[in-house]
Amino acid sequence: MNPLSPSAQRLTWLAGAFVVAFCALVASIGADAHWLAALGREIVDLGKIPSGVPYAAAPSAGWENVPVLGELAFHGLVAGLGDRGLVLAQVAAVALCLGWLTFDMRRSGAADAPSALALMLVAVAAAGSLLVVRGQVFSLALFPLLLALLRSQARLPGDGIWLVVPLFVLWANLHGGVLIGVAVACAYLLFHLLTRQPLVAASVLVMSLASLLLTPALLGTGDYFRGVIGSEAAAAREGMWAPLSLDQPLDLAFLAAGVPLVAAALASRPRLWEFVALVGLGAMTFQSARNAVWLVLFAATPAAVWLTGSREWRIRPSRGVTAVTAAALAALVALGLSRTVPSPAAGDALRARAAIASGADPILADDINAEALALDGRRVWIANPIDAFDRADQRAFLDWVAGRQSGDVLLERFRAALVQIDSPPARRLARLDGWRESGRDGRAVLYVRARS
Repeated sequence: MNPLSPSAQRLTWLAGAFVVAFCALVASIGADAHWLAALGREIVDLGKIPSGVPYAAAPSAGWENVPVLGELAFHGLVAGLGDRGLVLAQVAAVALCLGWLTFDMRRSGAADAPSALALMLVAVAAAGSLLVVRGQVFSLALFPLLLALLRSQARLPGDGIWLVVPLFVLWANLHGGVLIGVAVACAYLLFHLLTRQPLVAASVLVMSLASLLLTPALLGTGDYFRGVIGSEAAAAREGMWAPLSLDQPLDLAFLAAGVPLVAAALASRPRLWEFVALVGLGAMTFQSARNAVWLVLFAATPAAVWLTGSREWRIRPSRGVTAVTAAALAALVALGLSRTVPSPAAGDALRARAAIASGADPILADDINAEALALDGRRVWIANPIDAFDRADQRAFLDWVAGRQSGDVLLERFRAALVQIDSPPARRLARLDGWRESGRDGRAVLYVRARS
């Protein structure tokens, strides 16, 4: 049997199908998801891109809105299918991600069983990114596509390298993860193609960098990226920018499955450009745990190649077993997509109560509840995208969400605060004089300023 034929990759496809089915069954909505839909709705209602963040009272004038296409896509999904639409997009992105990885591993000569093992290690190491819906859903689908393209060009250079330019144009309008894609492409262009086709490498490099500016913000796109990278959360390594921690189960999963995967990739004696990319992505992961997903996706193919080695891999399920298992997994995907999607945010009734308690004032809420309120069309103090606001407001909000005393300054401005149950701000509000609990549901609690 041809090792490059799809039928020779039965274990790999079944492993990928299992991960997709698991995603469909348990995926949830995280912070950094609903704000995209809220801004997309504003764009549709106004017929133009609004100035700043219209659902937040904190000053945001002058913020450059770049991922407009992503916002419109999220709005369309939520408007049509609710949160189930976002889970559908996540499942599709995970399927594309693993599909491109399978294609890349097959073309790189990896055997079936090692490829399946690599996919399962990726799923464990990157569980937080694969099972929680966030704005990076687009990057999940596009990053492995870029890797497959670059590795195919490394094996057989051709005009196909120019495809990275339109890919980056699309990606830049969907999600800021395009910067990681461009960085990996630069590693290929500078440390591989430049010595072979210097003119082509330089031309593609310039066009790739220029493609980042082909967004509604045009030259202001650079300000957007600088704002994201230089935000208070990124600078202080807090929230979604937090470093790896032994206190976090998902970080432990990365250490257990991702580190061996990266070690196998390095043992495969990767090309120079791949080694540079692995080191760069590793440094980014050490800086912020959110980048672990890109590291393990990059490491998957060389790791599978190393695991293949010169061994004879004979593990191959029969066609009957494959068909039955695939049908069962397809049924699980359908079941998962038909379920009610859980949300960690307050329910409709409690959010409405928060709006009444706040009156004409904006509502102070933590990130997940602020995004849900914004999607309701209600006005909050501050919400994602946090980088859209002044650094002082970002700092005060981050301190309050972390339950620090320095964040109490925010409470002087508001009449109502909506937070997740047993979160740091909830525990602090429970201890503060002048605030009392006004209501709660299974996910959040509402505090209001006590009347004197």
